[in-house]
Amino acid sequence: MNPDFPRDDALQLIHALHAVKDKLHDAAQRWELLDENGHVPAGPSYTALLQHATDAQDLSRDVLRLAADFARSPHHTTRTGRTVLKQVASAATIFSHAAPHFTETAENALALPWTADPTDRHYLTNRMVIDHASARAFLRRASESLRDAAKELDDHLGVQRFLAPLTRREGPPEPPPSRPGGFHR
Repeated sequence: MNPDFPRDDALQLIHALHAVKDKLHDAAQRWELLDENGHVPAGPSYTALLQHATDAQDLSRDVLRLAADFARSPHHTTRTGRTVLKQVASAATIFSHAAPHFTETAENALALPWTADPTDRHYLTNRMVIDHASARAFLRRASESLRDAAKELDDHLGVQRFLAPLTRREGPPEPPPSRPGGFHR
């Protein structure tokens, strides 16, 4: 592999990307608002929904830390590194929108029991569903960006594995044959 992006460093980053990607994907699957019938529970738990926001904030820090650590490394200046950094930065940006949507969901759940007007209840319920679904979508999209970054690195390793035997066979170029009686510089 290219000396400015050593194989071990790439493998370590792939592992880190997969670990964070899996956390985001798992959270998107676990953090549900709707019940098994697709309805908002009569009394959605403010505490549970606020925990989604808190956990999303923690995961957001993980994604930002991953982006910052890679941006500080010398590897981000390579062609592959720039692509990976762009995808990781995109994941950080996308994911930063999740926690506020989870917080809005929790806030609406808190207001729901004190809302007597059926129109207001309907509005709050719909806002909760939309905000929670949006937050989960941000988790999934950020997870996909991290998956794509890991795939980019994995593809890069594959190309390097393919090229390694070819570059080992090549030696220094042969000097041009001297021409008898020809002009020598």
